[in-house]
Amino acid sequence: MSAVRRHEQGRVTALGRLAGLFRRLVQDTDTAVGMLYVLSPQDQLMHLAILSGLPRGLAAPWVRMEVSDAVPVAEAIRERRLIWLSSPKEMARRYPRIGLIAPYEVLVVAAPLEWDDAVHGGVCLLWPAWHPPQLSDRETQALEVFCRRAGQLLGQAAGRGRPLLPQPEPVVLSAQRPRQPRRAEALAAYDFAERLPVGCCSLDLEGRVTFLNTTAAELLGVGAADLLGSRPWERLLWLRDPALEDQYRAAVMSKQSTAFTVLNPPDQWLSFQLCPSADGISINITPLPREQAAAEAEPCRTAPAGPLGASALYHLMYLAATLTQAVSVRDVVDQVADQLVPAFEAQGLVLMAAKDGRLYILGSRGYDAAFLERFDGDSLASATPPAQAIRTQTPAFFTSFTDFQRAYPEAPRYENRDAWAFLPLITSGRAVGLLVLSYDRPHPFPVAERTVLTSLAGLIAQALDRARLYDAQHHLARTLQTGLLPQELPNIPGLQVAARYLPAGHGMDIGGDFYELIRCTPTTAAAVIGDVQGHNVQAAALMGQVRTAVHAHAATGISPSDVLARTNHLLTDLNPGLFTSCLYAHLDLDRRQAQLATAGHPPPLIRHPDGRTETLPMTPGLLLGITPDTDYPTTTVPLPPGTLLVLYTDGLVENPGTDIDDTTTDLAHHLTRAGHHDVDTLADTLLEHATHTVPCTDDIALLLIHT
Repeated sequence: MSAVRRHEQGRVTALGRLAGLFRRLVQDTDTAVGMLYVLSPQDQLMHLAILSGLPRGLAAPWVRMEVSDAVPVAEAIRERRLIWLSSPKEMARRYPRIGLIAPYEVLVVAAPLEWDDAVHGGVCLLWPAWHPPQLSDRETQALEVFCRRAGQLLGQAAGRGRPLLPQPEPVVLSAQRPRQPRRAEALAAYDFAERLPVGCCSLDLEGRVTFLNTTAAELLGVGAADLLGSRPWERLLWLRDPALEDQYRAAVMSKQSTAFTVLNPPDQWLSFQLCPSADGISINITPLPREQAAAEAEPCRTAPAGPLGASALYHLMYLAATLTQAVSVRDVVDQVADQLVPAFEAQGLVLMAAKDGRLYILGSRGYDAAFLERFDGDSLASATPPAQAIRTQTPAFFTSFTDFQRAYPEAPRYENRDAWAFLPLITSGRAVGLLVLSYDRPHPFPVAERTVLTSLAGLIAQALDRARLYDAQHHLARTLQTGLLPQELPNIPGLQVAARYLPAGHGMDIGGDFYELIRCTPTTAAAVIGDVQGHNVQAAALMGQVRTAVHAHAATGISPSDVLARTNHLLTDLNPGLFTSCLYAHLDLDRRQAQLATAGHPPPLIRHPDGRTETLPMTPGLLLGITPDTDYPTTTVPLPPGTLLVLYTDGLVENPGTDIDDTTTDLAHHLTRAGHHDVDTLADTLLEHATHTVPCTDDIALLLIHT
């Protein structure tokens, strides 16, 4: 068996075991809804891996989220603690954006999945509002056991090089039944339902009819065969009210019974009672006299068919809220794709940008890359449907393949796609891109739906335009900043060195973190690391001045205390209005020792040849640039062969809500456990450890020196 195949089988096995553990947790805690996420450290995203109690469509807004998002499971991962929301009011107060798409009466618990001092995912469980305001001992124990076992499973899989990576779709757990009924039992149940004087109907979690008795069919005025497999509010015009679909969503999400009254024209009032369970909803339908219906509290009105159902409206409200916070183009693409595809029940989506007379693919759903490649970079002067829609700045809707082929006989067709919407993204009178939706069946695009899509295109265009400006500024800032850092470190015999720089910030926020390794003589060198206050162009410019000053003084061979003192004099004379922390180390390879001085900078870590790691005790001087007359005491430490010095900026050890001394000690313990790898591997290990659970909120500079 090939290594690749064994690797894939290992992932499948891990996912199966994880699903088994999660199913047991859901059963032991009797939760209404369960969601399990795996964490992708590379992009700080949480991906929904396993889902219970909800259909995939209702969970669409939470399939992929950032660790920084304002949702309970993200907060649990960030803070490495259990989050318990003991009432719907607390949920609405702490996470108001969730209320836009799930305004239902639920209680929530979220917890991280940890192993070997790292977070690998998170779990979120929902209960109906009638659940007690505290977790029971049984629920708490079941959750603790699951988090420990699931965290171990994920951690060990990652340690073996077989991490559980995000899958295209989450695993949706079905409710387990004790056994399938025998034929005689099934017939008896059917006869029982037929004899009932009320209408009986059953929906699966997707809202599709799986059973209805004759009485229900008569009350609804439709044949049973016509309704089976469809959603009632999509098939029956008089049920096409988002408020009615919302009753179904509320029952599925909260697992609480609900009831409403509807008029079946011209004069038949019907009472619907929804009784949810883990795998669907049972509905009782009862006719009501007009007088009784009038006495019912606020009966649901009957409305003409609208363009969107409740699910779509919630998706669009959520999209509008998230687009206001989308920063980069990637943010816009992900939010649009995640919300619009389920909202309009499309099978494909493509988002394009118009630039320099050409079209470029920004992102897609439901298409393979090979098909889209032919359109990437296509000229706006071409005769393709995307180019035509942008040139004319007019939306184009094709309700069937025949309609599409009539307009573009040479245009390629992807698989069995049968309907398309081409929506130019226009802001300030110019087209900045194009949104394409496609369907695998004919789609009528009623007037109201076209109006909604056109309005949404304007909203997306504004978000995309802002995001492209941000990306351009961000790229400019990073180019400027990295240009001020060393392009490569000098090769110094007797030393193994590695450096890393990890930026953080938004737009033009430029950090002032810097590092330097300087060859002084054939047997001596200087290592420098520092952090200029602020995140702007001024900070970056001052960082360049500090680097130049330190480099010039280091070349004269003076002591570390004098290097910092002279650099401090220069900065106070310049009076830039910003302060700088700096650590300077003079390395003498003949004497096997180092002399260090610090200007308010975090002390380095030192790992001794025996593997013991500690924070180097040092007496700090004031930050550079505060006052001209400042002393910087020197600390001397031995550097026997095998010693490792770790110089870093505070971004490596800053964790909101945690004391920096604790995180520094934790980093030292991690360095001890990391073993004697080469310095490049150790540098990557330290960065991964520091950023595994908390998004990078400050720049990080890291310099490792191994004798």
